[in-house]
Amino acid sequence: MGHLAVLATCSLNQWALDFEGNAERIIESVRIAKEAGASLRVGPELEITGYGCLDHFLEGDTYLHSWEMLAKIITHEDCQDILLDIGMPIGHKNVRYNCRVIVHNKKILLIRPKIYLANDGNYREMRYFTGWGRTKYVEEYYLPRIIMNITGQRKVPFGDAAISTLDTCIAPETCEELFTPNSPHIGMSLDGIEIMTNSSGSHHELRKLQTRIELMTEATKKCGGIYLYANQQGCDGDRLYYDGSAMIGINGKIVAQGTQFSLKDVEVITATVDLEEVRSFRFAPSRGVQAVQNTPYRRVEADISISAPGDKADISLKPTPAIDVRFHSPEEEIALGPACWLWDYLRRCGGVSGYFLPLSGGIDSCATATIVHSMCRLVVEACSNGEEQVIKDARRVCGEPEESTWVPRAPQELAGRIFHTCFMGTENSSADTRARAKDLADSIGAYHIDLNMDSLVKAVTDLFSFVTGKKPQFRVRGGTKTENLALQNIQARLRMVLAYLFAHLLPWCRGKQGGLLVLGSANVDECLRGYLTKYDCSSADINPIGGISKTDLKRFISYATTKFNLPILHSFLTAVPTAELEPITSTYVQSDEADMGFTYDELSVFGRLRKNHKLGPWSAFNKLLHEWGDRMSPRAIATKTRNFFYYYAINRHKMTVLTPAYHAEQYSPDDNRFDLRPFLYPAFSWPFGKIEEAVAAINAREKVD
Repeated sequence: MGHLAVLATCSLNQWALDFEGNAERIIESVRIAKEAGASLRVGPELEITGYGCLDHFLEGDTYLHSWEMLAKIITHEDCQDILLDIGMPIGHKNVRYNCRVIVHNKKILLIRPKIYLANDGNYREMRYFTGWGRTKYVEEYYLPRIIMNITGQRKVPFGDAAISTLDTCIAPETCEELFTPNSPHIGMSLDGIEIMTNSSGSHHELRKLQTRIELMTEATKKCGGIYLYANQQGCDGDRLYYDGSAMIGINGKIVAQGTQFSLKDVEVITATVDLEEVRSFRFAPSRGVQAVQNTPYRRVEADISISAPGDKADISLKPTPAIDVRFHSPEEEIALGPACWLWDYLRRCGGVSGYFLPLSGGIDSCATATIVHSMCRLVVEACSNGEEQVIKDARRVCGEPEESTWVPRAPQELAGRIFHTCFMGTENSSADTRARAKDLADSIGAYHIDLNMDSLVKAVTDLFSFVTGKKPQFRVRGGTKTENLALQNIQARLRMVLAYLFAHLLPWCRGKQGGLLVLGSANVDECLRGYLTKYDCSSADINPIGGISKTDLKRFISYATTKFNLPILHSFLTAVPTAELEPITSTYVQSDEADMGFTYDELSVFGRLRKNHKLGPWSAFNKLLHEWGDRMSPRAIATKTRNFFYYYAINRHKMTVLTPAYHAEQYSPDDNRFDLRPFLYPAFSWPFGKIEEAVAAINAREKVD
C-alpha cells in the first residue's frame, strides 16, 4: 500500500495565439484530470501559445500574454492541489527559451528550458529559441511582477533539474529530446528519477506513429520508469495536423493511449501506476554500476506526494494493465487526419460557410470529396455523442441562429449545407467523367452544379486571335507543342477563376451568408513532377491531399468504397487518370502517366530518393541501377533519372505558389518551409554527363562479356 499513483496526460486542440481559448482548454484538462483522481497533469509543448506561432515567438507580446495566461491558470480554483507541467515560451537574460513550468498550488517549482531543439523538416525552433545546452545546470530566474504578486516568490530555479517529492522524483523532457541519440531520460533514469514526462508538438505524417511509440517504449524498456507523453491535437493555424496520441507507459509497456485523430478539443487519459514496479525493475547490477558513475541532477524539493500515504491509500485502486497499442492503417490515417484538419480550418475561419470543390471526375478530386465526406461523418458522430463544442461549431458554420436546436443527423445532410461541388466541362470532357462527378456528389450529399465553359474558353482564344491574327490549334489538329500546351492551360486557369467566382456567390444564390473556401486536389507526386498548370485548380485556399501520394490515394479510395458504403468510388479506381484538356479522338485519349513519362509509383520512388535519402541525380541513378536493374536497362534508368530531375527543376517555380496542403508525406515538395530549394536551376550538365558516361561504360562491358 501507498505506492500507487494516478497520473494524467492529455492532447489539446490548441490554436496559435488563441491565448484565452488555450488557457480555458488547459484549465479544462486539469479539471478532468482531478476528477479522475490524478496527482500530476502533463500538457503539450508550448500549450499556452500554441506550438505554431512561428515568427510570433519573436514578439515580446507573445511572452507577456503567456505570463498573463499562466497567472490565470495557476490562480484558478480547479488548478489547485495537483502538480502541473505546463508549456510556454519564456525570455531569460534576453534569450528566448521553449520551456516547461512546473507548478503546485500557486508556486512555481521549476522552469525547465528545452535542451535540444527541433530544427529540421517542418521545424525551425532555432529561428525563435535557443537550446539550453547545459545539461544538469541550473540558475535563478527572476519572475515578472504579475507572477510574483501571486506566488510570493521573487526567483525560482531555471534549468535542467528534477522535482523531488516526498515519495518519488519527476523530471521533464520535451518533444525532440526523445528523438535524440543521447536522450535526457537516459541520465534521468540512472539518477533515480522514476517519472519522466514528455511534452510534444509532434505533427502527423503517414506511418510516423510507429516510430514515436517505439521510442517511447524503448525509453523505459531498458532503463525502467514511468513515461508520460502529451501532444497537441488538431490544426493550430497552418499546414500541420498534430496527431495527439497521448500515452502513459511503464517499464517498456503502454498502459494508456489517447486517440490519434479526434474532433475533441480536450482529451485527458489517466493511468494508475505502481512506483514499486519501477524500483524492482531497476535491479540489474550493471545498471547500478552506470548509475553511480552518472552525474546527478539538482533536485528541487516539493513537500507533496504523488501517491497517497499508506494509511490514506485507496485500497480499491489497482495498477492499470498493459494494453495493445492501436495503430491506424495508412488508409485510415488519410480518412481521419485531413478530415479533422479540414473541420478545424472551417470552424476557425471567420465568415466562411463551407467548402467549394471543382469535381473533375478524376481520382484526385474524388479523394478530396471523399475526405470531406469523412469530415461530415466525424462531425455527425461527434454531435450524436453530445460533443457540445462540435454541435455549436456545426450550427454556426451552417448559419443557424443562436437559439437553434438543429443537429445534423447524417453526413449527407451536413454536406448539403456546407459542401459545394462543380463539374466544369468543355468539349474535351467525356460523358463518363461528367457522370462520375454527379454520381459521387449525389452519394455524399454535396450541392452540385454542372456547367460547360466552352463559351468562356472560346471568348479568350478569340480575343487572342483578334489581337495577334493567329489561331492556335491542338496537337491532334496539327498544332505545335507550344500551341497545344497554351490551349490546355487556358482551360485549366479559367477553371480557377470560375471556382472563386462560384465560391463567393453560391451561398448568396442559396440565401446564405458568407463565402466558401476553395479546395485544391493536386497530389504530392504531381506537385513534385510539376504536372499541373500554375494558377489552375491546384491554386486554391487549402488542399487536403497535397501531401499524399497517388498510390496511397488509390488505396484510400479502395478502403472508402467499402468503409463508407460508396460503391461509386470503384468507377474512379478503374478509370484512366486524364486531365481531359485535349480533344478525344478515335486514336487518342490523354493519359496522365503517358504525359508525365512516369508511373505514379516511380514518382514516389524519385521523391523519396530526392528528399528522404538526400540524393542528387548521380547518386539516385546509381541506387536505381541496383533497385530497378532486374526489370529495366541502364539506358532506361538513366533516361528516367534525367527526365525526373529535368522536369522537377523547370517546374520548381510552381512550388513557390503551391496551395497550402495538409502535410502527410516525408517527400513533400512544399516550398513554404519543409522543402527549401532554389526555383531557378542550371541544367545539371555535370551529373547528367557522369550518368551518360556510366551507361556507356556498362554497355561496353556487357558487349565484351
